[in-house]
Amino acid sequence: KAIKPVVEKGLASVNDQSPTGTSADTALEEGADSNLEERLCHHVNGLQQVLTDLTKNTKALTRRYSQILEEINLSENQSSS
Repeated sequence: KAIKPVVEKGLASVNDQSPTGTSADTALEEGADSNLEERLCHHVNGLQQVLTDLTKNTKALTRRYSQILEEINLSENQSSS
């Protein structure tokens, strides 16, 4: 939520093609854009890492669940024999 106004303002300034800002304003906006880009990259990398970890844990859990089901099936087959 905190980044939404900054992103919306950034998008509005990209869509606005009129050169109304001074060079100091332009430098300030470029610095803010750079900071915004760094923050966005940081958060996207964090999300990617979380998704990677979740995927790895999900695969391990699925393997373990399959092993348990196989053990149950084997014990049911042995007791019915």
